[in-house]
Amino acid sequence: MPKIFLGVILTIGISFLSLAQNNQPVGPFDLQTCVDIALENNLTLKRTELNQQITEANLLQSQGQRIPSFSTGASSGYRWGRSINPVTNLFENNRIGNINLFANSSAPIFRGNQINNTISQARKDLEAGVFNLEATRNDITLNIINLFINVVFNREQVKIAANQLKTTTEQFERTSKLVAAGSLPISDQLDLQSQNSSNQLEVIRAQNNYRIAKLNLAQAMQIPFKDDFDVIEPEFNVENSTMVSEDPNAIYEVAVELMPEIKAAEAGVESAEYQVKIAKGAFLPTLGIGANLFSNYVDQPGFNQREITPFGEQIQNNVSQSANLQLNIPVFSNFNNKSAIQRARAQKAISEVTVQEAKNQLRQNIESAYTDAVASKLSYEASLVRVKSLQESFRVSQQRFDLGAINSVDFQVAQANLFNAQADLLNAKYTYIFRIKVLDFYLGNPINLN
Repeated sequence: MPKIFLGVILTIGISFLSLAQNNQPVGPFDLQTCVDIALENNLTLKRTELNQQITEANLLQSQGQRIPSFSTGASSGYRWGRSINPVTNLFENNRIGNINLFANSSAPIFRGNQINNTISQARKDLEAGVFNLEATRNDITLNIINLFINVVFNREQVKIAANQLKTTTEQFERTSKLVAAGSLPISDQLDLQSQNSSNQLEVIRAQNNYRIAKLNLAQAMQIPFKDDFDVIEPEFNVENSTMVSEDPNAIYEVAVELMPEIKAAEAGVESAEYQVKIAKGAFLPTLGIGANLFSNYVDQPGFNQREITPFGEQIQNNVSQSANLQLNIPVFSNFNNKSAIQRARAQKAISEVTVQEAKNQLRQNIESAYTDAVASKLSYEASLVRVKSLQESFRVSQQRFDLGAINSVDFQVAQANLFNAQADLLNAKYTYIFRIKVLDFYLGNPINLN
């Protein structure tokens, strides 16, 4: 029996472990999956969403100001010593117990349009919150794309370094045989041995950079990092990609109408304008209506009575009602209203500055992205020509080295030149890819690498 019980426990434990593992994201990941996971897990985005719920609650509260309020309640207690008996209306020294029932209601009639303006302000704040959410998602998406491209770039760097090491190793092994046969001097073998060690270090360095790039992406996605974490390289043909526009100002004119951070800042100005109206409304008279209902029970007999009147009968007999209109005319508020208007106007001016700052930042970002895209395009084109020529030069150098026409130093120089050119080409390629995708983003186009 104990063995059977243990087996059941182990089976259940393994099932839960498998379930927990199945809940973890499984790679390799394509770009869209990386973005989706990052958006789902990002705590900054979650905080922004929770703040939006607070803004929704503020709107609900402001809308409730239009509705009459209502409250009801009861109280019970005792009095000792000389006091008025509420039944006989005479002073007595008895202990008097009482139960009071009451209900109150009030409703605003006019409050200087403060309620309407408060509701409008809350709606505008809610609208700004929606744009802030969208802007936060955009920032996360752009960051993930950049990190994703960096992973692909470093993976290509590993391939280049590995190919370089493979070539050097093959030449080192061939040279070692020729040195052993007396066909080449020992210096050629030592030079290639040194170069081979350097290439091994380059591979290790490239692999480490690749691992760091994957780690950065996994952390941005906020998932546990594992060594087998990897991404699916998109089928992106850089040769078919072109600049979206030859004028950064044209991109800006489109982006300034689309970007949520601009819309959020502009909504902030409108919200501040409503705050000014709310402050002005404090100078206007307010009018409200109220109603009250009251009844009570006392554990004392009435005048010329020996018995206490029953609870229900007392409550019914003692009901009193009241209604009132209340007019409040502000005359002097110790400069509270005046200072409130001053603060509201200053906040509106600050909001207008924020809009201009957002537009300036957007323009600068577009100008920087455009300049970087142009530079990376030129670098890519130049690097492409350079790699093609150095590939041919290295091929010839390798043939001449095999024939003994050049020494190992010249061969290493040709090899290093090709390696550096390939690395520069790779860097220019992925920089160009990212920059043109950023420009596409500013034009409102879907962000992808296909």
